[in-house]
Amino acid sequence: MIKQLSLETNKRDEMIDITHHVEAYVKEQGIKVGIVYIYCPHTTAGITINENADPDVKRDMLMRLNEVYPWEHPEYRHAEGNTASHLKASTMGSSQPVIIEDGRLILGTWQGIYFCEFDGPRTRKCILKTIEG
Repeated sequence: MIKQLSLETNKRDEMIDITHHVEAYVKEQGIKVGIVYIYCPHTTAGITINENADPDVKRDMLMRLNEVYPWEHPEYRHAEGNTASHLKASTMGSSQPVIIEDGRLILGTWQGIYFCEFDGPRTRKCILKTIEG
């Protein structure tokens, strides 16, 4: 069974820690061993796993993405004007698998799962799916 999260984003660019949502879903499913997939069905948002202890990491990542992919560029041609959002989303990727062992997510000490908004604010979806085994 899949679970769809509804997320409200507040800024054009932001990283929302969704680790607790994923942990709760795994617990609901009663999966002891397997994988949980975290999927973003949007072309201007993504999913990543990174440090969740120091908020400056998120700030630094978003700052650097904005430097690499500026919102405005004279060569952009996409009619909607959000080429930077598409580039950032492709850089982050649309999904992440996480191993489940003993009913818990196998993440590093400092890791968290992030929904990455690059064209907000918006109401977004994030889809979770477990596979037992």
